[in-house]
This record gives sequence, structure tokens and C-alpha cells, in this order.
Amino acid sequence: MNRIRILCTLALSAAALSAQAQVAVVVGAKSATAAMTADQVASIFLGKSNQLPSGAAAAAADLPESAAVREQFYTKVTGKSSAQVKAGWSRLVFSGKATPPKELASAADVKSFVAANPDAIGYIEKSAVDGSVKVVLNVD
Repeated sequence: MNRIRILCTLALSAAALSAQAQVAVVVGAKSATAAMTADQVASIFLGKSNQLPSGAAAAAADLPESAAVREQFYTKVTGKSSAQVKAGWSRLVFSGKATPPKELASAADVKSFVAANPDAIGYIEKSAVDGSVKVVLNVD
């Protein structure tokens, strides 16, 4: 019976890993930014930098804490959990050194915000990308 439980648990874990969505870091279609490294993106979303590679001030957009894509994004791009990132932002905000990314309610809201602002950057599921935004980094 224990072997069956272990095998079921392993099968479910494998299914969950393969079901993870691909994440795309996006900017507006008219943005001067064409590509970014994971380090550049991490710097913006961790409050270490507020500039896009073009030199423009970045307007970062975040998904809500409840979004699975958010956890995947932060884990893979910054190497930190979203809870660790939130704690870091709390320190930065308290000290007055930075303003956290704007938290929007959904991926559709992030995409709309980024599409409407040439200096905005956000992340969404790769399957949601359309002509209104361009991918500057694929997160696998």
C-alpha cells in the first residue's frame, strides 16, 4: 500500500512540474527594449534598478501573490520566493529607497498596462502573448 502511495505521489509531482506554464517577460510592442537578461529583469523586480536597457525609467507590473505564475517567475528569475521578494520590498519601501512594482489583478491587466506604456515591463504566461506586447525574456 505504501508503494502505491509513493508511486501516486511521484506521478502527481511529475504532472505538476510538467504542467507549469512558460512565463514571458514582456514590454510594450513599441518599446525600444528588444531583449533583456534574467539579471536585468531581476534587478528591476528586486528594486536594485529602475531602468530599462534603453535608459528609460521602468514601470514594473506584478501579478497578485495568489498567482502561480508569480511564484514561478520570482523563483526562476531572481532565485527567491515571492515571500522573500515581498520582505525585501518591505525593507526598501520602509527606507524610502524604492517603490515596488504595481500589483495588478490579472495577467490581462498586466498585458494591458504594459501595452499602453512603452516604459512598462511585466510578466505573463507565454500563451497570453499577442501583438500588443513583445517578449524580452522567456522564463522556462
